[in-house]
Amino acid sequence: MGFYAVLPYLATHLGSGLGMAGWLVGLVLGLRTFSQQGLFVVGGALTDRYGPRPVVLAGCALRITGFGWLAVAGTTATVIAAVLLIGFAAALFSPAVESEAAREAVRHERDTGAPRAHVLALFSAAGQAGAFIGPLLGSLLLLLGGGFRAACLAGAVVFVGVLAGHARLMPHADPVRKRKREREPEPERGEDRTQAPDTVTRTAQRGRSSWRAVFTNRPFLLLCLAYSGYLVSYNQLYLSLPAEVERATGSGAALGWLFALSSLLVVVAQVPLTRFSALRIAPRTALVTGLAVVAAGFAAVPLTPAGPGGLLPGAALVVLLTLGQMLLVPAARGLVPDLVEDRQLGLATGALSSVSGIAVLAGSAATGALLDAPAPVRWAVLAAVPLAGAALAFTLPVGRGGKDQGTRAVAG
Repeated sequence: MGFYAVLPYLATHLGSGLGMAGWLVGLVLGLRTFSQQGLFVVGGALTDRYGPRPVVLAGCALRITGFGWLAVAGTTATVIAAVLLIGFAAALFSPAVESEAAREAVRHERDTGAPRAHVLALFSAAGQAGAFIGPLLGSLLLLLGGGFRAACLAGAVVFVGVLAGHARLMPHADPVRKRKREREPEPERGEDRTQAPDTVTRTAQRGRSSWRAVFTNRPFLLLCLAYSGYLVSYNQLYLSLPAEVERATGSGAALGWLFALSSLLVVVAQVPLTRFSALRIAPRTALVTGLAVVAAGFAAVPLTPAGPGGLLPGAALVVLLTLGQMLLVPAARGLVPDLVEDRQLGLATGALSSVSGIAVLAGSAATGALLDAPAPVRWAVLAAVPLAGAALAFTLPVGRGGKDQGTRAVAG
């Protein structure tokens, strides 16, 4: 809720409020995504090292600071600094939460036999329940004359509550490190309990080997690249969609309602859609299909009649992109535990988003420049991005759940 009270209106604020050129708006949005998704690997590695709780709390505190700074930022440099801080905050808390959700989903699957995608779908739906309220809150503040600054301050207040909730409710113990301690024998009485130099060396070597194992894992890297096609496309909700709404209606007032439509679709349909797909199609098939549906959303914009208020093309994009997201995100997250070891899960969860964030950074300035291109060219290029991701996803293991089966599956 805090995020979506602010970010849908950032592009309009940068362009109309601060007078930035289209390519610079795209670059700032790309930097925001890169500082978040691109640095997930840092948050994931810190989560594996220190456990999720301290990483989550630090990220929430930085997000509050970032929103407060963005509320008063008036120059390009200060806006970029605030946006980078907002993104890095999520790079800390998101991998910590997501890796624990994935670990619990695998445990639930092992204990009950229910597909792990069910738990991950609930996770997505719960997050989108807040994302449904956020754009409406931002639109209300804009309509009441509070402006972008009020939306930023509202986002900061929301994250104060998020910080307090995690501090109160999040377990202090890290389950991975707890299991490790349970396996290790207690030192004898009188024995030095401080870490010996060779233990420190072994810990450092394990850390390096984890990075090497994750970033030389070809199927996992293919998954990262395929997921990049989705994230580059999803970033267009903050860049191409506001431009389309502005072109069609003359203002960005309706943007919040389109974001609310996307979130409402996830809240209502995510769990039943995932339940249907998890029982009938393999994760790879869900990933490929979801990326194809996202591509169809971009292709539909120039083909959809303008209709009431000129919002039908934008609504078609939102609906199809959201449907594709609902198919592919739980499938992609469910594939990660199949492709890496459990002790590397935090790092791999972060790396999945980091590789995608780098792709968004590379593509954002280019897609921002596309805002001045003819509409058929712009939407055709945008549709080609998730199609390329779908082609890469088709080479992945099938991933029907269960680490042994998923890693033995034959690509293609």
